[in-house]
Amino acid sequence: MWALLPTLLLASTAQALHFFIDSSKPKCFFEDLPKDTLVVGNFAAEEWDPRTQAWQQHQGINIYISVDEIFDNDHRVVSQRGASSGRFTFTSAEAGNHKLCFTPSSTSGRSGWLSASNPNGGIKLMLDLVIGETNQIESNDKGKLQDITTRIKDLNARLRDIRREQVFQREREAEFRDQSEVTNSRVVRWILIQLAVLGLTCAWQLSNLRSFFIKQKLT
Repeated sequence: MWALLPTLLLASTAQALHFFIDSSKPKCFFEDLPKDTLVVGNFAAEEWDPRTQAWQQHQGINIYISVDEIFDNDHRVVSQRGASSGRFTFTSAEAGNHKLCFTPSSTSGRSGWLSASNPNGGIKLMLDLVIGETNQIESNDKGKLQDITTRIKDLNARLRDIRREQVFQREREAEFRDQSEVTNSRVVRWILIQLAVLGLTCAWQLSNLRSFFIKQKLT
């Protein structure tokens, strides 16, 4: 069943309402939205329980939500299937009519039962929409935004610590490399000095031995 509800939503306001849906039959309405308008909807579906004579939520209810751009060959911008309660959001890319449809399904077998107090259908859908009121949306999500902001700040602080550690390690590596080069040059210089001393010592000893042998032959 498609229904045209032109007064369902008002721009820049929050609307809380409810309507009845027969199981597996979509309930649709149209909304003319300006360009770049944020829409946030919270919904909750309940089913009439004849035992308790009251509307109740249960896990057997599922709601499929679709949003189509009528002006763009019914281009679908939202296709979401969820439980009996949840949230959906979208932003109008262009100005024009948007068709919002809600299709329920239930595994309880009670959704087709009609009571005298509910002649319209077996599932009651409560809908709370906010259109174009970013301040209210930001207010509702302020806690989440603050948590995300805190996490981002923590990540930035960790990145700065990692960068400082990397700079420190590079400086230590440069110092170690310089010390190693200085040590290697000293070792090479000391080896050359030792070789020179050994060469002179060997030459002196050979000279002494030669002189000794020469003297021994003369005598």
